[in-house]
Amino acid sequence: QVQLVESGGGLVQTGDSLRLSCAASERLFSTAAWFRQAPGKEREFVAAISWIVRTTYYADSVKGRFTISRDSANNMVDLQMDSLTPEDTAVYYCAVQSLGSANYDYWGQGTQVTVSS
Repeated sequence: QVQLVESGGGLVQTGDSLRLSCAASERLFSTAAWFRQAPGKEREFVAAISWIVRTTYYADSVKGRFTISRDSANNMVDLQMDSLTPEDTAVYYCAVQSLGSANYDYWGQGTQVTVSS
């Protein structure tokens, strides 16, 4: 059982930056990712990173503005968000895929990011 705890959300203005962090209780996963869910919308993929080879994947909407990274020594996954816009307002969730799983098996509780215009 992997426990995930997100932090770093908050209220910022358009154009500002924010860094989200996700602390994992243990490293029993192959891929870590960030998702988000805006009010009235479905949850959507934001970014992912493969833990061993550090290959990264991004949604088109955040490519070039967001950067996902991992700290293997501390079992943490960060999401650096730059040039934020009100469209980035959402609850951001950290999720991981267990080894051998094709699904994201464990999820954090989410952290709110609000970008004002």
